[in-house]
Amino acid sequence: FGTEWAAARFSFRPPHSGLAYALQAAQGGTRAIVAAVQAHILTYLLFARETEWTHLERLCRVGRREQEQALATALAETLWAAGGGGGAVVCLVTAPVTEMPRGGCRASSFTERMRLFEFSEKAAAQGFISDHINCFKGEGSHGVILFLYSLVFSRTLER
Repeated sequence: FGTEWAAARFSFRPPHSGLAYALQAAQGGTRAIVAAVQAHILTYLLFARETEWTHLERLCRVGRREQEQALATALAETLWAAGGGGGAVVCLVTAPVTEMPRGGCRASSFTERMRLFEFSEKAAAQGFISDHINCFKGEGSHGVILFLYSLVFSRTLER
């Protein structure tokens, strides 16, 4: 992955603004992934949550906590669908590598630190993602890459 991918994360516009529902998307290959997640975010914000506001007002009155909940829901829904409705895998980066890879491979310092978390219930996956939402939206988190790996592992290599 190049620098564009390494810097890509799920970042919202400022809360309680006219575009509080919108993810920021950089130019290039990561934009397609961000757009797919954005579609799930809009679905959640418009149709799934209970508020007293009309549909369009719902989008402009989104706070930071609602942004995070919408992102966690969107990521979980997408991973669950990739898993065929029977499971999801979430990839997170853990502590630094302490041993060198074997067989002449070079360490990338990213993939060697990934850890897979498997879920057989959608609610558990969503709760886990919600608890670790900064791993997908924090600066320097490689959030889009982590989500892409999560998609691949949720879908499985066989499928």
